Amino acid sequence: FFTLELAGQPITVIRDQDGKLRAMANVCRHRMSKLLEGSGNTKRIVCPYHGWTYNIDGSLRGAPAMTRNKVFDRKKFGLSQIRCEEWLGWVLVSLNPDVEPVAQKLGKIESMVADFDMGNYEQAFFETFEWNTNWKVLAENFMESYHLPVCHAATIGGVSKVDEVECPEGFEAFNYHTLQKEEDFTLSVAHPDNTSLQGERRYMTYLLAIYPSWLITLTPGYFWYLSLYPLAPGRVKIYFGGGMAKEFASSVESQKHFEELRVLLDEVNDEDKGCTERVYAGMLSNFPNPGPLSHLERPNYEFAQYISNKVPA
Repeated sequence: FFTLELAGQPITVIRDQDGKLRAMANVCRHRMSKLLEGSGNTKRIVCPYHGWTYNIDGSLRGAPAMTRNKVFDRKKFGLSQIRCEEWLGWVLVSLNPDVEPVAQKLGKIESMVADFDMGNYEQAFFETFEWNTNWKVLAENFMESYHLPVCHAATIGGVSKVDEVECPEGFEAFNYHTLQKEEDFTLSVAHPDNTSLQGERRYMTYLLAIYPSWLITLTPGYFWYLSLYPLAPGRVKIYFGGGMAKEFASSVESQKHFEELRVLLDEVNDEDKGCTERVYAGMLSNFPNPGPLSHLERPNYEFAQYISNKVPA
C-alpha cells in the first residue's frame, strides 16, 4: 500500500492478494482518524485510535465494544471507495467517480510510445519537495526545451539537440515535444539489449505534459516525472520520481546506472529550481511585459489556451 493526499483528502491505494488495485479514503468510519501512514505491506487495516479493523477490500472486519449498539451494522461501514486505474504502469486516482477512463483520455500517448514499453520501466526513487514559484511557471518550464542550452549548460544542455526539437500540435488532454540525445549519453539512449526501439527512436526523448500538472520525461533508458500541487501563488509542492528501463535496471551495472541517474536529475532539478524561481520573482514586477514566443514554445501557448478555457470569463 501507499498513502497520499489529493485536494486535502487522505487516500490509501492498496493491492490485494489477487493483484486487484483499490483506492479508498484513508479515514476510519468511526471517529475519523487517519488509518495508514507512508507505504508498506499489511494484511488488514487497523485504526490506531479505537482498533476498528478493515479488510484489504475496505470492508469492516471488526469493531470492539459495539455489541450493545443495536442499530450498528458493520456491513454499512466499509471504507469509502475512490476511482482508481492502472495505465502503462502508472496508478492514477481521481475524486471524480465519473471521470473519463484514462486509456480513452490518453490513448494517443499509449500508441505514440508503445515501442518504449513504459509499463515495464522500474521506479527507483520517489521524494517530495517545495519550490518558491508558481506551479504554472514550473509546468511551462517543463514544456519547452528552448532553455536547455542555457539553464542546463552544466548538465544536459550540451547533449540535447535543440535544433532537432519537434513540437507537434498537442491534444485536448496533453501536449508534447521530442528531442534527440547524443549517443554518448548512455542512459538516455536504448540499451544494446533493447530490440524494440529502432532507428532514431533509440535516441528519442518524449516530454509529455498531461494537463494540468503531470509531467513525464521518457527516454529509451530512463524516465522521471513531476506531479505538481499548488500550495500558494508562489509556492508549489512537487512529487518527484524516476527510474530506468528494464534493460538498465536488470543489468549487472544497475546500481551504477541508478547512482548516475540520481546525480544527474538532482543537478537538473537544482538548475530548474533557480530558473523557475527567478521567473516567478520577475513576474511580480510591474514594469516589463512578456515578449513573443519561439517556435520551440508552442506547447506553452497550448497550455495557456487550456488554462484560459478552464478559467471563468
